[in-house]
Amino acid sequence: MTLRTPLIDAAALRAMSPSDVLIVDCRIDLSDRSKSERAYLDGHIPGAVYVSLEDDLSDLSRIGEGLGRHPLPMEQAFSAVLSRIGWKPGLSMVCYDSAGGSLAAARLWWMMRLVGVHDVAVLDGGIQAWEAAGYPLESGKVERGATTVSLSYDARTFTTQHSDVSERPDQLLVDARAAPRYRGDVEPLDRVGGHVPGALNRPFADNLDDQGRFKSPARLREEFQAVIGTTQPDHVVHMCGSGVTACHNLLAMEVAGLHGSRLYAPSWSGWVSDPARPVAKG
Repeated sequence: MTLRTPLIDAAALRAMSPSDVLIVDCRIDLSDRSKSERAYLDGHIPGAVYVSLEDDLSDLSRIGEGLGRHPLPMEQAFSAVLSRIGWKPGLSMVCYDSAGGSLAAARLWWMMRLVGVHDVAVLDGGIQAWEAAGYPLESGKVERGATTVSLSYDARTFTTQHSDVSERPDQLLVDARAAPRYRGDVEPLDRVGGHVPGALNRPFADNLDDQGRFKSPARLREEFQAVIGTTQPDHVVHMCGSGVTACHNLLAMEVAGLHGSRLYAPSWSGWVSDPARPVAKG
């Protein structure tokens, strides 16, 4: 079975054969990271393997390189993660978390696209939607047979060059952080508050409805076009605090049919790693 859209609902996932899909639990508790894998072990979607945002989808040893708080792992390291959890070419993947995809599921979805894999989707509504549908959970650790894959990043889908977001007038930067952080009213995580001069704000939380599921494609398209105006989608570059929740905006634009936007991977934490770079407020 091929996943034809970047979102999948719980019923469709339930109907898939376990041999046709790799389900990946991406839950992360940023206030207490030790809780993340414990939550997985206590109860997860049957057959799901676990990946950690910080251990598997980031390389924290690279923080000093100006790449933000969640630097992308090197290609070989990400390939090793996929090998360990049993992914192989031709196998569909469904990612989920407990925050509507915004904490790490959209990050893994984007990273798979980064290596040229499009047969991947995010579970709409996360594990809560699965439980609300009355579907079972299982406990313990799932071990799938290890594989061997070696994949390369497609540099056309992201940028780590800070100059690309400050010296390219043909690009529109869209910041996914909450409005108070974008304005610089508060900054709980990074050196200084504010935003990259010229960046517009589209908080990622605006992509979800009151039930924690993505708004309709038509609604998302209307809302994003109100932000980006006449800018073509492939000239839109997303950012956030550290390159995680920005993937949620990128995913939402794909759901809306606005294809081809990219990610500024270091995001705000990478931008302000150099005090010489300008900061805008308000």
